[in-house]
Amino acid sequence: MQKQTVLVADDHSILREGLCALLSNAPDLEVIGEAENGQDAINKARQLQPELVVLDLSMPIINGTEAIRVIKQRNPEIKIIALTVHKSEEYVRATLDAGADGYVLKDDTSNDLLSAIRSARKGKIHLSPGICGRVISGFLDRPTAGRSGRSWDQLTLREREVLKLIAEANSKFEQFAFHPSEEERI
Repeated sequence: MQKQTVLVADDHSILREGLCALLSNAPDLEVIGEAENGQDAINKARQLQPELVVLDLSMPIINGTEAIRVIKQRNPEIKIIALTVHKSEEYVRATLDAGADGYVLKDDTSNDLLSAIRSARKGKIHLSPGICGRVISGFLDRPTAGRSGRSWDQLTLREREVLKLIAEANSKFEQFAFHPSEEERI
C-alpha cells in the first residue's frame, strides 16, 4: 500500500508533535513536514507537495482558513483537513468555502481524524460528528426573504457537495443526521 504524504500545521508544538506521532503510526500515512503558522504551511505545502495537509484554523501570521484558500489555489489536488476547536457554523462554512475537504474538532477521537483523512483520500467531504447537526440546522434556519429562485441555486458549490453527501446518507453522516423532535415538526 502506498503511503499518503502529510504536512501537519499547528502553532502549538506539543499538539503538532502528538499529531505527527499519531499519523506516523498509521500504516498508510507518512508525515513529511511540520508548520507552525499559516504562512509556514503555505510555504511548506508548495515546497514539499504533500498529498494531505492537516491544519489548525487559529494560527498566527496567516490563519488556517486563508492558508487553505491559498494552498488550494496553488494545488487543488492537495486534500486539507481542518483540525480545530471552533464549532460555530460560520467557521465551518468559511472553512469549507475556502476548500477544506474535512472539518474535525480537537475534542474528537484519533479515529475520527483518521476517518476524515481516509474520506478525503476517497474524494469525500468529512464533517465532525459534533458539528453535523449544527450545520444542517443552520442551513434549515436560514431566512428565505430576498432570495430569488430555488434555494439550491443560492448555495455555493461546496455547500451543494456537503448537502448532497448528507442526502445520500454517507455512512459518516447517517448516524448524526438531524432528526427534528415532534414539536419541531409541527
